[in-house]
Amino acid sequence: MCYVDEILQELRRQNPAQPEFLQAAQEVLESIRPVVARNEAAYRRDALLERLTTPERCILFRVPWVDDRGQVHVNHGYRVQYNSAIGPYKGGLRFHPSVNLSVMKFLAFEQVFKNSLTGLPLGGGKGGADFDPKGKSDREIMAFCQSFMTELARHVGKNTDVPAGDIGVGAREIGYLFGQYKRLRNSFEGVLTGKGLPFGGSKARTQATGYGLLYLTQEMLRRNGQEIAGKTVAVSGAGNVAIYAIEKAWQMGAKPVTCSDSTGWIYDSQGIDTELLRQIKEDRRERLTAYAAARPGAQYRQGRGVWTVPCQVALPCATQNELELSDAQALVAGGCIAVAEGANMPTTLEATRYLQQSGVLFCPGKAANAGGVAASGLEMSQNSQRLSWSFEKVDTKLQSIMADIFRSIEEAAREYGMEGDYVAGANIAGFLKVAEAMTAQGIV
Repeated sequence: MCYVDEILQELRRQNPAQPEFLQAAQEVLESIRPVVARNEAAYRRDALLERLTTPERCILFRVPWVDDRGQVHVNHGYRVQYNSAIGPYKGGLRFHPSVNLSVMKFLAFEQVFKNSLTGLPLGGGKGGADFDPKGKSDREIMAFCQSFMTELARHVGKNTDVPAGDIGVGAREIGYLFGQYKRLRNSFEGVLTGKGLPFGGSKARTQATGYGLLYLTQEMLRRNGQEIAGKTVAVSGAGNVAIYAIEKAWQMGAKPVTCSDSTGWIYDSQGIDTELLRQIKEDRRERLTAYAAARPGAQYRQGRGVWTVPCQVALPCATQNELELSDAQALVAGGCIAVAEGANMPTTLEATRYLQQSGVLFCPGKAANAGGVAASGLEMSQNSQRLSWSFEKVDTKLQSIMADIFRSIEEAAREYGMEGDYVAGANIAGFLKVAEAMTAQGIV
């Protein structure tokens, strides 16, 4: 049995109840087979793949907090510090009922390669809690964030682990978390990214993941003789990534016609009204039914269905495994030529294979949604220098990083005989840098 198959077999034995983590590990390990084949003796000797697929540490803790009625609740908190070979751990915090150890490990594992692809000196980590901010008052969210950070503070720091936001953790939550960290440690430092502009945040950070997704999608299309201008775009999600992907799609001359949330989705034949969507989801925190009520001609439908809308470009920006095989088949039937993942692993392995076999250009999330962590890295640089860059400077750097990411994954795929396979290219390019750093630092 080859080395990769041995590791996959052992991972399944050790982690039988962690499907998300096993899916992420399988995707990466399958892709890097040709790299491992060239270096199998040395990698086996150093147990490189065992170390790569095992987190440096997983921190699990309880988070007690008191609601507005005086009732005490206890949630489960996590921080997975996966790999620090190329820099301090970097990755978001997710507050959502679906959070568990498998989800945290998959996200942290993906983050290792995503951060490697940016070219910035950042390791990979992820964290969060099974807490749901929806329906909670600001005081309840503050109470939860303060309790969460009271435990997390001992494990993070500007040169150790720098969390950011993710699903359920926006500017409000980052503010509460940062305030508690500062209070506990008596230190004003760049320990969190995604901060507000008055206390060390970076311009363009809010837009970065969505904008970066479109910059990479445009680069992918251009390198294949296409342009995004004039294309109909289907987008899932209605959070930060989706909103700014929709905004940038308009700016590039495309027409985004869908968005979705946990209860249903919108089809707007005239194109999604970005400002209305932002008001409903960011300011008023309402469901998409409010969009349909305020927008004549927009159709709201319950459940799933975004990918049934004919489009040329699809951008899944909601959550993991949202785009299934039947959705991929619907996209191909509807004329889709390109899919770029705005969320982390939103496409199942079966759907990914079908899209690639059908000739659809496909870029995985570890490359396509790296704009957020790239901008977070730029925020860390500004914090270290006590500087604040202009929106234009950050955005220009972001465009350059995303273009470089695509070129690196294209070249890696070509070098290993898989030209046009951007999933393999992303995994190989990300892996090579991490593996080199791990080898240079010895058996640690």
